[in-house]
Amino acid sequence: MYRTNYCGEINENFIGQKVIISGWVNSRRDHGGVVFFDLRDITGLVQVVFRSEEIQNSGNIIDIIKHNVKPEFVLKVEGKVYKRIEGTENFNMKTGRIEIILEDLEVLNTSKPPIFDIEKSRQVAEDVRLKYRYLDLRNPELQDIFIKRSLFIQEISEFLKKERFFYIETPILTKSTPEGARDYLVPSRVQQGTFFALPQSPQLFKQLLMVAGFDRYYQIARCFRDEDLRADRQPEFTQLDIELSFTTEADIFGVIERLIQHTFKIFGINIEIPIKRMTYQEAMSKYGSDKPDMRFEMLLNDISDIFVETDFQVFKQVLSNKNGRVLAVKVDNGALFSRKDLDTLIERAKEIGAKGLLWGKYVNDNLESPMSKFVSKETINKLIDRLKVSENDLVLIVSDNEETAQKVLGALRLDLAEKLNLIEKNDYKFVWVYNFPLLEYDEEKKRFIAKHHPFTSPDIKDFDKLENMSKDEILAINSRAYDIVMNGTEIGGGSIRIHNKEVQKKMFKLLNITDEEAKEKFGFLLEALEYGAPPHGGIALGIDRIIMLCTASESIRDVIAFPKTQKASCLLTDAPSKVAKNQLLDLGISIKSLEK
Repeated sequence: MYRTNYCGEINENFIGQKVIISGWVNSRRDHGGVVFFDLRDITGLVQVVFRSEEIQNSGNIIDIIKHNVKPEFVLKVEGKVYKRIEGTENFNMKTGRIEIILEDLEVLNTSKPPIFDIEKSRQVAEDVRLKYRYLDLRNPELQDIFIKRSLFIQEISEFLKKERFFYIETPILTKSTPEGARDYLVPSRVQQGTFFALPQSPQLFKQLLMVAGFDRYYQIARCFRDEDLRADRQPEFTQLDIELSFTTEADIFGVIERLIQHTFKIFGINIEIPIKRMTYQEAMSKYGSDKPDMRFEMLLNDISDIFVETDFQVFKQVLSNKNGRVLAVKVDNGALFSRKDLDTLIERAKEIGAKGLLWGKYVNDNLESPMSKFVSKETINKLIDRLKVSENDLVLIVSDNEETAQKVLGALRLDLAEKLNLIEKNDYKFVWVYNFPLLEYDEEKKRFIAKHHPFTSPDIKDFDKLENMSKDEILAINSRAYDIVMNGTEIGGGSIRIHNKEVQKKMFKLLNITDEEAKEKFGFLLEALEYGAPPHGGIALGIDRIIMLCTASESIRDVIAFPKTQKASCLLTDAPSKVAKNQLLDLGISIKSLEK
């Protein structure tokens, strides 16, 4: 027997009992004839005490203590639990009121000196941590993250079981249907010259499960996307995938709200439901983002009407265009910013895409601004009234096309919140964003592309009218897509799907996918839609991203056991790597040298 108890679970209720524990040596302290060492396992630490005079025939144990109680050695300890002497307790440890007096000891394995101090591993360079990830993962802080991640997933399953969902696994080797990020391709040995793709999501299979009659499906799904990496992205990731038949947006919102209210308690986060709902148009106009951070105000304001009669050329030229806008935000107490601070904001605005950034400081009942000499006092007063400007406030103005102006002020809003410490550390705010545009227009490719994906249902009753619509009318069509946003980060997205074959074919046509391409890539779906496909919709929640936010981790790599670097490589296994020529021959593949 290796253990009767876990290290971190032994408390005052065990006083007087004999226990067996196993784990890693965390630290050691010698005090003359007494040796103290902490033994660590997944539950925590416990102090073990060795006194040679209390053990008969202790010579062998003394030898073990001398040579084999070193950092990260794996030991089995037998002993009796005692209350610590008053004044020696460690109230920072769960087990700090007791200790185990050692009676027997076995070395289960030795260890090389660790590359870094386990308890301080998070201070070590990330490339070193990832190379020795199995040591990094011994850090109690990281272990706590993965324990909570495990509990979170278990609670998801418990909740969805009660909600009558079926857990069904979908294929990992599937068909390449690139309409978004790049696929990871897997060559077939049996059918040389053909390829599987690793799934970017189980999207099409879960729709087929709705056709099959499994009206409530879920899966903890592994997904793969060959795309550029950021702090919250990885080439392989885990999502909670959900699909329902005979459903509406409100039904899906309700299930997900109850799910996160139930599961987020693991992180000590209490969520009030129903969660606020906001259209895409409102999110963009008020927050300059379709992922609005609701933890602070500082809303965008459209002040175009105030300056529509102005002779100020900066505004006049912009407002002469149909899509031109003048937008502003008010920054409370921002008038205290230095000129250097303002110059930094101007440069930041230009980096994001603005041609410039106008500012105004309201000091001594007067708006000091570079535009004051070009704009009438009456117009300035209208601006002050509209924004409810007070003493020492700062006004920031961007004039550009609507999309750029919103994007710039939305980004500056987030920068300023951080600079001014407007966000409370343990504040969690959620919002549903819905009514996204159905399509975007790619000027380079001269074609429409799906804002969400090609299987999202349009929010339009008569889809036949599409053929006679102008480009602007088509771009004005909303979709039945929705995202759930937490603290300015999208943690999930979904939509009501197209369940009619003819509508799906029209959608493909809009996206410049020919009938031949549609049949080749999605023929199996189009055929399935002819066999009584029910109305259905779903959502996917990014588990890695949720864990990152709920544990206040700096990077998504901290919440994935064996993550890839920003160059999509694994430092631990040195993957990706070259393979033997005979493996390539089996697959009918030859490597062509690529010039830079």
